Amino acid sequence: MSIKVNNITKTYGTQNALNDVSFEVKTGEIVGFLGPNGAGKSTMMKILTCFIPQTSGSAFVCGFDVAEQSLDVRKNVGYLPEHNPLYLEMYVKEYLEFIAGLHKLKNVKERISEMIEMTGLQVEQKKKIGALSKGYRQRVGLAQALIHDPKVLILDEPTTGLDPNQLEEIRNLIIKVGKEKTVMLSTHIMQEVEAVCDRVIIVNNGQIVANDITSVIQNTQTKNKQLITVEFDKETSRNALKKINGVHDATNIKGNVWQIEAHTDKDIRTDIFQYAVQNGLAVLTLHKEEQKLEDVFKHLTK
Repeated sequence: MSIKVNNITKTYGTQNALNDVSFEVKTGEIVGFLGPNGAGKSTMMKILTCFIPQTSGSAFVCGFDVAEQSLDVRKNVGYLPEHNPLYLEMYVKEYLEFIAGLHKLKNVKERISEMIEMTGLQVEQKKKIGALSKGYRQRVGLAQALIHDPKVLILDEPTTGLDPNQLEEIRNLIIKVGKEKTVMLSTHIMQEVEAVCDRVIIVNNGQIVANDITSVIQNTQTKNKQLITVEFDKETSRNALKKINGVHDATNIKGNVWQIEAHTDKDIRTDIFQYAVQNGLAVLTLHKEEQKLEDVFKHLTK
């Protein structure tokens, strides 16, 4: 087990940032650690990386206690904080050489070359960090987190502020790294979680409200609920649509386009077609919407 958290509580004054949190992350997993602002995500990551102590409970990374064996934990963890702390006056290669020295690496030049190639910094490697774009600064942050070849990678909002092309590149890098290492990442971008993560842990008000495979969480939260978008060729009414068996509500989107919400395990699209035929309507388009992780997140954290 790469990460094991047992009943962690972190208190600031009278406020619990984390309240009796427990979870495990297996070796080789990419786990999304999600929650609204102030839910306790960054606090948990800072505890796991030995930046702050917990108030109570215990946590282990690669079998080492974060409170009692912090140096061993740091040797096995690569960490990219939310606010990437870089020395802007240093050159890229100079900074990575400095980080390699902190970790007392022996094959410094070879390792720096590997990191520059892995993170796509070849074009920018001779520049000062302060002259780099946000995307390339994030790459430098990832390079410093990976340079000592850690077993666990902890990333706090690694793609904040990146453009779509940079987003895709960093996601692909995380997936590539995740084939060999355990990755725990925090983000507000739900599409990123769906694309990258094997499992999701959602926290709200310092407590875990969901912990499972992404698809399982989505299916559990949306069981017996359907959203159908349908366009008719003529006008109809909300009250008439609500009379269809299983329909909970109907909302007019625009013109003759309706979003129909049904609470039943039976597929209601056949009933909608029958309704149209019986009322002299033609169905121009009909689409059953898949519940997105973003909708589940909103439901669990409201």
